[in-house]
Amino acid sequence: MSSHDLNGPLPHEPERATLEGRNKILGFWLFLGAETVLFGTLFSSYLALRHNTGDGPTPNELFQLPTVFLATMILLTSSLMSVFAVQSLHQKKVKPMIGWLLITILLGLGFLGLEIYEFTEYIHEGHQMPTSAFSSSFYTLVGFHGAHVAFGVLWIGLIILQIMKKGLTVVTAPKVYVSAIYWHFIDVVWVFIFTVVYLMGKVG
Repeated sequence: MSSHDLNGPLPHEPERATLEGRNKILGFWLFLGAETVLFGTLFSSYLALRHNTGDGPTPNELFQLPTVFLATMILLTSSLMSVFAVQSLHQKKVKPMIGWLLITILLGLGFLGLEIYEFTEYIHEGHQMPTSAFSSSFYTLVGFHGAHVAFGVLWIGLIILQIMKKGLTVVTAPKVYVSAIYWHFIDVVWVFIFTVVYLMGKVG
């Protein structure tokens, strides 16, 4: 598998070796700024509505922290795997990089599996989207984050396929780097969800 650029050896930080690569990184940070505002709005809505449970279960009655804690550990571990992938990128070690990215994907799928299991349990307990303002805001916030995780899994998978086909170049390297930034972002958002939604929900 090739790990060189068409114009010569791959530089130390190939994701920043071209103007296009640097622009991709800058543009992506601007995109994450907009995403932060969007998630901030969802958090604000949840905090305003979390006590409006109607006839449905309250957060304290509903949430099971062991399952959520396990999901949190899985997602945080996946973030560490993406760090290892970027390290391999800088070392120009393509196979280890792909391996770390694959582990990131598998852990992301594990997180999604636990989230689907969690939602199924909640629905059986009468906590459905239209049950109350609390349930609507909960599913909107947590589900929106889950959709971001699913998108990240798909995105990283496509990047792996592109690298396997074209090799690691100054064109593909920024995609690996930017996907790692994205993955760290959704991990940080989940830490806030775990704290604001689940921990605060259990303590009232």
